[in-house]
Amino acid sequence: MSKTVSIVTLGCKTNQFESAAMGEQLKHAGYRQVDFESGAELVVVNTCTVTAATDSQSRNLIRRAKRFNPQARVVVTGCYAQIDPESLNRLPGVSLVIGNQEKAQLLDHLTENVDSGHIQVSDIHQAETIEPLSLTGFEQRSRAFVQIQNGCDAFCSYCIIPYARGRSRSVPLQDVVAQVEKLSANAYPEIVLTGIHIGNYGRDLKPQTDLLDLLKRIEQSGFSGRLRLGSIEPTELTADLYRYVAESDWICPHFHIPLQAGDNEILRLMNRHYSTEFFAKLLESIHQLQPDAAIGLDVITGFPGETDVHFDRTRQLLEQLPFSHLHVFPFSKRAATPAAKMPGQVSGTVKKERAAHLRRLGEMKNEQFRQRFIGTQQSIVLEGGVTNGRRKGMTGNYLPVWIEDTALSRRELLTVSITKLYQDGFAGTLV
Repeated sequence: MSKTVSIVTLGCKTNQFESAAMGEQLKHAGYRQVDFESGAELVVVNTCTVTAATDSQSRNLIRRAKRFNPQARVVVTGCYAQIDPESLNRLPGVSLVIGNQEKAQLLDHLTENVDSGHIQVSDIHQAETIEPLSLTGFEQRSRAFVQIQNGCDAFCSYCIIPYARGRSRSVPLQDVVAQVEKLSANAYPEIVLTGIHIGNYGRDLKPQTDLLDLLKRIEQSGFSGRLRLGSIEPTELTADLYRYVAESDWICPHFHIPLQAGDNEILRLMNRHYSTEFFAKLLESIHQLQPDAAIGLDVITGFPGETDVHFDRTRQLLEQLPFSHLHVFPFSKRAATPAAKMPGQVSGTVKKERAAHLRRLGEMKNEQFRQRFIGTQQSIVLEGGVTNGRRKGMTGNYLPVWIEDTALSRRELLTVSITKLYQDGFAGTLV
């Protein structure tokens, strides 16, 4: 009889990719994945530590795992485990804590550390290469992720991720292409290129390469389907790159570009190496080339030293920019980062009020963006199950479409007619 496992994941698409890779390891070892609430024999919590809130969520998941099954073996990994393994190991019920580097050898660590209270976390700053995690598929998913890079060299003053992920390390170009081809051959209609700092891809490889070269190699390969890019820093989204995307109908018209602040003084304090003027010109250039492209932005409210004047500049800039999605995060103090010790810390109430204001602005911008697609035909990839008699699919420009045909299977690339706004996306009918 197979053993049961549940893998719960917090955070970014890189974590989601790595959870899928660990799941495949466990499947080959005879484990059967079940829902978290089922009380699995083995629970793997893949943590995030971007904010204090994600730390809290991770701890709550560990406690819940033991409530669902007091005999469960709980393994904790991910960025929180990398940064503070000792505090996680002290939580009741934790059997094993492993770092981000150790995910590739999960089975070995499970076998070697059968008793509770073990920590296997290496110094990730010493890592000079990335060990590619190979996958043949993604359980319960229509879109497949391919990790092209890990780590970050940016060291923004608020960000803990370089300490949790190490220096930027790229997967060799030929390995990325082979993984894309493998997943395409396994009938995944959309593949998402993921990493912590994908705009930095290839600079550490010999010979050096870059993200644009990688895209050209994928185009020349046996890949069939559509490709989506993960988050790219504004200074690394070159004119050659976004023009290539605009000319390539197989690449989704979707950009995720972190802004973080709309004031040059705050950007300087954040250690972000661009100006608001540069950012505005970049977005306008992309919008001129691809007016229907989705542009998602990240913004932090309440960064240390942010006054009402600074915040108002951010609000005014966002009102002018041609974006479609806005992700807003109240500043979260992370130990060991320079921003945690900066003067002018903003109160939690003010941070939340400013975040709420920008979220309302983001919702308005998103609705304005969606309005233009009513009456058009769009290509979608079905994902998820049936909800209230409807199935959800995602357009190339990252808008959800709900259709009533529930007999269709996942992984289908379909053409739909957009009829009206619905929830955060559209209602549509199959063409």
